[in-house]
Amino acid sequence: MMNRQGEPSGPGLRIEAVDGDAMVEEWRHVHNVIVPPAAMSLEEARERSARYRLENAYLGDVLVGCSTVRPPEGEERVATVIARVLPPFRRCGIGRALYASGLAHARVLGAGAVETVVLAANADGLRFAGARGFAERERYVLDGESDEWVGLRLVPHPA
Repeated sequence: MMNRQGEPSGPGLRIEAVDGDAMVEEWRHVHNVIVPPAAMSLEEARERSARYRLENAYLGDVLVGCSTVRPPEGEERVATVIARVLPPFRRCGIGRALYASGLAHARVLGAGAVETVVLAANADGLRFAGARGFAERERYVLDGESDEWVGLRLVPHPA
């Protein structure tokens, strides 16, 4: 259900940090649906959960999305925030809520800049990033692969 502002209502959107194998498997499911070229095993997802903050989003008890926050790195303290929403649940505020949660966590970690990465074939994801102020920095294909990825950086607002 959506309210007049197009935001989730009714049973309520819940965003929870991934904890335990059942939640890792749920996160992995959403990740693999959204980015099949980067599909990962449960073991790979477990390893990722040890390095990054992973979150799952639920409407009531229904899994609807997930996110990843890679902690700040380098001289510029660049964090990566990625929000993923399953196609039937897009355009109703879930991605916005996941992104806001991830961005807040990146800021707590001391991010000086924020980037994201989107599969070039994911037009919804590219539109979503652009609407939040991300600008394309590069397009690339991983060694031995054929899928194109887009690296984007959040453009700071002028003071």
